[in-house]
Amino acid sequence: MQAERLELHADRLFPADPAARAVARRLYAEVADLPIVSPHGHTDPRWFAGNEPFPDPATLFVVPDHYIFRMLYSQGVRLEDLGVPRKDGGPVERDARAIWRRFAAHYHLFRGTPTRAWLDHSFATLFDLDVRLTPATADHYFDRIAERLARDDYRPRALFERFNIEVIATTESPLDPLASHEALRTSGWSGRVVTAYRPDPVVDPEFEGFAANIRRLGEMTGRDTLRWDGYLDAHRKRRAVFKSYGATSSDHGHATARTADLSRADCERLFDKALKGACTADEADLFRGQMLVEMAAMSLDDGLVLQIHPGSFRNHNPQLFARFGRDMGADMPTRTDYVRALKPLLDRFGNERDLTIILFTLDETSYSRELAPLAGHYPALRLGPAWWFYDAPHGMRRFRELTTETAGFYNTVGFNDDTRAFCSIPARHDVARRVDCAYLADLVVEHRLEEDEAAEVAVDLAYRLAKRAYKL
Repeated sequence: MQAERLELHADRLFPADPAARAVARRLYAEVADLPIVSPHGHTDPRWFAGNEPFPDPATLFVVPDHYIFRMLYSQGVRLEDLGVPRKDGGPVERDARAIWRRFAAHYHLFRGTPTRAWLDHSFATLFDLDVRLTPATADHYFDRIAERLARDDYRPRALFERFNIEVIATTESPLDPLASHEALRTSGWSGRVVTAYRPDPVVDPEFEGFAANIRRLGEMTGRDTLRWDGYLDAHRKRRAVFKSYGATSSDHGHATARTADLSRADCERLFDKALKGACTADEADLFRGQMLVEMAAMSLDDGLVLQIHPGSFRNHNPQLFARFGRDMGADMPTRTDYVRALKPLLDRFGNERDLTIILFTLDETSYSRELAPLAGHYPALRLGPAWWFYDAPHGMRRFRELTTETAGFYNTVGFNDDTRAFCSIPARHDVARRVDCAYLADLVVEHRLEEDEAAEVAVDLAYRLAKRAYKL
C-alpha cells in the first residue's frame, strides 16, 4: 500500500470563516519569520557547549521527551522499552532503531494532539519527509533523520541558527556548577544561551536529599547554610553567579501558590525543622511559601524576574518515580488558589513597579476568576500563557479568551515554550503564532479591533512581550 503523504496545510489552525481566515493569513505573514525568544526551557546546555551531533533519531525525539513517552506509557509501553534511563542503571533498550520502530507503531496515539502537530512540523520542515510516520515508513524515517544528523549543518549550534533563535534560557539548580555555560562563554560562538535559577532542591524540604543539598550549597558559596542568614546569603551569592552567566529569571515549581511572610524567629524555627527532616507536609508547604517571598525580595535587589509554576502534584506515580526519577510525565494538575495564597507576597511586593512576577497555572478554571483580575491590577504581576497540558492550540485559545477582556494583552508575556525537545521549539512557536493570529483575526472581523492594531499586537505576542518581560 502506498504511504499517505505528510502535508502541512498553509492555513492550519486558522479560522474556518473565510473573512477571518484571510485576516489571519495577513497577520501571520507579519510574524511567521520573527526571531524566536525562548525565555523558559529545559534544553540541555551541553548540546550547545559541546556541539556534538545528536546520536540518533530516538535519542533526539523519544528518549528525552515526556510529552511522547507519557502517552506511550499510558497505553502499556514500558519506559525501559523506549530507552529511558533507570535510576539504578538497570537494563533498558539500547537499540535506537528498535525504539524508533516501537514509537512509529504507536504514532496513531498522537492523533489530534499538539505533540502530533509539533512532530509533523519537525519531520516535514527539518528533515524533508513527505510521507506520514507509520510502521511501514519507520525505517525510512530513521534512515533519513540519521543521515541528516550526521551532517555538520544539523549539529546543535547550526540548528540554533537555522531556527532563528535569538536567545534561549536553560534551567539549572543552584547546585549546578554551570560548566556548560562557562564553556559556552569561552567558545567564541555568538549564539545566546543563558541560564535560569531553579532553586527547588534547596527550597523544598520534601525534595530528596534536602539537608545534604543545603550543605552542598554552603560548600559552593562559603556560607554557613545551616543558619537562616547564611542560607539566604548563599542564595544571593549563587544568584549573582547565575546572573554572570546571563540569567534574567528565577523559576519556582511549587506544589501550591502559597506564600508567607513570617517573623525572623518563625523562619529560623521552620528552617531548623526542615534541616532535621521534621517538617509536616503543611510546614514544608509553608517553608516553600516563605521562600517565594524571600526570592521576591532578592529579585527586587538583583532584578531577576520571578516565575511561579504552582499546582503540580509532582511524581504522582510512585513506582515510576522509584525506577526513573523526576520528570517522567507523571506530574498532574491540581486546583490552585491564587487570590488568597499570593496575598502575603502581594501585600509586600505587589505594588512594586520594578519587580516582575510571572504566574503560570495548570488550573484553567483560574484564568478568568483569579489570574486575569490579579494581573489586571497589580503592577508586579504578569501572566505566562502556556504550560504543559495547555501548551496546545485549544488551551492557548482559551487562555486568550478568558484573560484578555480583564487583563488585556500587555499583562501577559507572550509565548513560553516549556520544552525538552530541541527540534520542537520552532513548531511550538509556530503553533502559538498561528493561534494568536486566529484569535486576533476574529476580533478584527467582529469589529472589536482594527487590523493595524491586530498586526502590532501579533508582533508583541510573538516577540516583543517576552523580551520585555524577561529583560532580554
